[in-house]
Amino acid sequence: MSYRMIIFAGLLVAVAGGVALLTARLRAGGKTPPVGSPAPDFTLSSQEGKPVNLHDFRGKWVVLYFYPKDGTPGCTIEAHNFQRDLAKYDAKQAVILGVSVQDEKSHQEFCAKESLTFKLLADTKAEVSEKYDSLLNLGVMKLSSRHTFLIDPNGILRKAWTDVDVKQHSDEVLAALDELAKNK
Repeated sequence: MSYRMIIFAGLLVAVAGGVALLTARLRAGGKTPPVGSPAPDFTLSSQEGKPVNLHDFRGKWVVLYFYPKDGTPGCTIEAHNFQRDLAKYDAKQAVILGVSVQDEKSHQEFCAKESLTFKLLADTKAEVSEKYDSLLNLGVMKLSSRHTFLIDPNGILRKAWTDVDVKQHSDEVLAALDELAKNK
């Protein structure tokens, strides 16, 4: 291995470490609710302008996913995949709730443009994103982090994803639902 290759490899490791550290510092503070604990309750407005309470979904599984911004490529792919699999979630008695810091109007436009039929919730004060340690604070702007929480019918957090690949995430969530239902 040449001297230049060693230096280049060292630089790559340093950059990757710096990005990981920066991402961790931008998040709300490492207080993701622990698996096995009650999911923090909340009330937010949906794209329809109606209040949605987490506790209203007792008796069903809840896929609570946080995403950065309506209409961006990754967020659109993730939403399309949840929409594509909506019948599978329905069959498992699971609902999809998307959360970001955009307002109801933005969510309504996103749903209309992308033919989304599940609820998108407006966390305009970023309080729920913060409760779930899913907030990126970029100084001049706050965005929800791309995280997902699987909540069981009793309101208990059963699984959390803080590193999401939008292309395969819905499949991962469905597999986790299958596994958890088997173990009940």
